[in-house]
Amino acid sequence: MRRGKGEDVVADPSVETAVSGRCLVARVSGGMDHASDPALRAQLRQLIVQGNRFIVLDLSRVSFCDSSGLNMLLGVWRQANAVASVVVLACVPDRLRRILQITGADQVLRVYDTVTDAQAGLNT
Repeated sequence: MRRGKGEDVVADPSVETAVSGRCLVARVSGGMDHASDPALRAQLRQLIVQGNRFIVLDLSRVSFCDSSGLNMLLGVWRQANAVASVVVLACVPDRLRRILQITGADQVLRVYDTVTDAQAGLNT
């Protein structure tokens, strides 16, 4: 764990994966910021390189996200798009959802309320 601004504690990021139907669900935990960007970006890119066609990023356990984290999400989306994979977001915390809306990133990244909704959206 590392200290964020003020007294907030931001957990180191991790990614746990599970196959569910045609989708790979990747549960991201911890902070998404400039310090975690290289490791987290590498983990998510590896999911694409492995040939996963449909990836749902479950962000329910994301404790913090700054502009670096947002840039990382957009970069992963671009990389997936380049190889005909699809990356969508699910269970986005309210603070991150507002950032996506304010920046217009929600017009690029598909956002679903639940993992089940995201899977249904990918199966259509």
